[in-house]
Amino acid sequence: MSRADDVWSRLSALTPARIGLGRAGNGLPTREVLRFGLAHAQARDAVHAPMDSDAVAGAIAALGLDCLRVASRAPDRATYLRRPDYGRRLSEEGAKALAGVAAAQADLALVVADGLSARAVHENAAGLIGALLPHAEKAGWRLAPVIVAEQARVALGDAVGAALRTRAVAVLIGERPGLSSPDSLGIYLTFDPRPGRSDAERNCISNVRAAGLTHAEAAFRLSWLLRQALVRGLTGVSLKDESDRALETGETSELPPREAR
Repeated sequence: MSRADDVWSRLSALTPARIGLGRAGNGLPTREVLRFGLAHAQARDAVHAPMDSDAVAGAIAALGLDCLRVASRAPDRATYLRRPDYGRRLSEEGAKALAGVAAAQADLALVVADGLSARAVHENAAGLIGALLPHAEKAGWRLAPVIVAEQARVALGDAVGAALRTRAVAVLIGERPGLSSPDSLGIYLTFDPRPGRSDAERNCISNVRAAGLTHAEAAFRLSWLLRQALVRGLTGVSLKDESDRALETGETSELPPREAR
């Protein structure tokens, strides 16, 4: 192995990005073509694979939380992918189910949505919620029943939050898969949720997965943003995520040491 090859080998070990691939004549080595094909297939599978709502709801219920399942107006996956607008609205049955749940105003509704990667939900949603619960208990936040939503887009959370009359909603949703991240979960926090909210009125925490942001770190960021949102009465571009400052000043005693995460 040449010195240059050794350098690229060491750098490649530090990132999932495709660097130092080498070449065979004018093309890529066969192994890299095959690796790319596998990554592309995994990304496509993540988009089309259905969410196991029973398993997701069961894992959430095991945390001691009430859970309710709803669906968007997209009747199937093909329609969901072709008509994003259907994924932003509750089905009639879902709207009726939530109307019967609305009670005393809660501070936060958690919506677990399949989005574009059910795999991300299966691997991360319950763990993230479990990591958030100590923060919620410490802050005294009232949580609405957790909503598991099928064929859902981010904006479906606005309809859910409005129906449940919560002060804020956090949508935990499978993100569009990348070629190295078919398992990434995103979190979208919106204060005063109601239909018509724009993406500029949300805060996003992305790349929640084993190789990205840990559940503990994501839960801390979400709790920091929610605390600020409830105080300031807003989310989105007007609320800058400065949770890193809290990390620097040691306001994270509830986080395990990084090497243990």
